[in-house]
Amino acid sequence: MEKLADTDHPLVMETARRLTSGASSPREKLDRIFRYVRDDILFGFPPEGDFVKASETIERGYGQCNTKGILFLALCKAANIPARIHYSRISKEIQRGFFTGIAYLLMPDEISHSWLEVEISGQWHPVDSYINDLPLHRAAVHELHRRKWETGFSVSRAGGEPSAELVLDEAHYAQMGAVTGDDGIWDEPAAYLNGPDNLNRVGPVRQWMYRLLLPLINRRVRRLRERGKSVA
Repeated sequence: MEKLADTDHPLVMETARRLTSGASSPREKLDRIFRYVRDDILFGFPPEGDFVKASETIERGYGQCNTKGILFLALCKAANIPARIHYSRISKEIQRGFFTGIAYLLMPDEISHSWLEVEISGQWHPVDSYINDLPLHRAAVHELHRRKWETGFSVSRAGGEPSAELVLDEAHYAQMGAVTGDDGIWDEPAAYLNGPDNLNRVGPVRQWMYRLLLPLINRRVRRLRERGKSVA
């Protein structure tokens, strides 16, 4: 089984080294990696779905919850920060607004989702607030309030106001309010994604339709991001 969190790839190793050079503590290293994954890797949907290596996400500069999580995992490990990925089920409403019409109808009610868990000072902390780059996050939260939605546009207000900040000691999350089930902790994403619990693997017809509609879906993401650049 080919690893997706390709920590030993030269691009991953060099990116981790560059980001953490001169950092005085694991917390500072984590903060630098977090901001890189959140903002330098823009939110967007890759044509392969979840099956994108960490090194490939760096090269492309964009990803969604699962592919950005894979990258975050690989960079943390390359920087000697203990990390693991936690898979779950999440309501498809999390992508409402980006997926519309037939694309939204074809999605199962629940999809597979992940967040990262990191160990700092002997304690494990769940983190999902890296998923949306900051302008997109701001615009998405504004749009949820405007539409009176709890969940959509890759954020959820169901468990409280969503956050795009790294807050380890309190519960500040971007999507956790929409999580509906738990698929456990994994060291290597490919082990979960190739297994029976992965809800995101679809047949060839749905995969073809996803790729056909993907440019329109990602265009909606970009348009919302542009609006977020003027939201305080």
